[in-house]
Amino acid sequence: MLLRSCIAAIATSLILIGSAQAQMRSQPRLPDPRGEFVRQCAPHMVGRWAHPESVCGCLHDYAAATVEDNDLREALLRGISETGVPTIETHWVPPAKQSQIAATFTKIAKPTLQCMFEPALPQASSGG
Repeated sequence: MLLRSCIAAIATSLILIGSAQAQMRSQPRLPDPRGEFVRQCAPHMVGRWAHPESVCGCLHDYAAATVEDNDLREALLRGISETGVPTIETHWVPPAKQSQIAATFTKIAKPTLQCMFEPALPQASSGG
């Protein structure tokens, strides 16, 4: 009787472990916010730039690094991903922060121009 109970407990444990592992494998991965941004932004850049994904990735990186306020950053990223240019609609930002929109554009102006007109060039190797 004790042997049957032990076998039943071991079998139940193996079934539960197998089920938990299957659930972990089948859970979808959370989307990469940067990758999703580039996917939405790039179609707006096609025809304007030789490498739209690079421009979009650069814009995302600068916006994420430069704009500290989460509401303003999210509004800016939304504007870029929907239009391909830095845009913030006032209704995307809480009323208390709408006065900061102009300062946000001033803050990102130079990095935006760099992303669009001065893309990072590959480092030239210094040969002898």
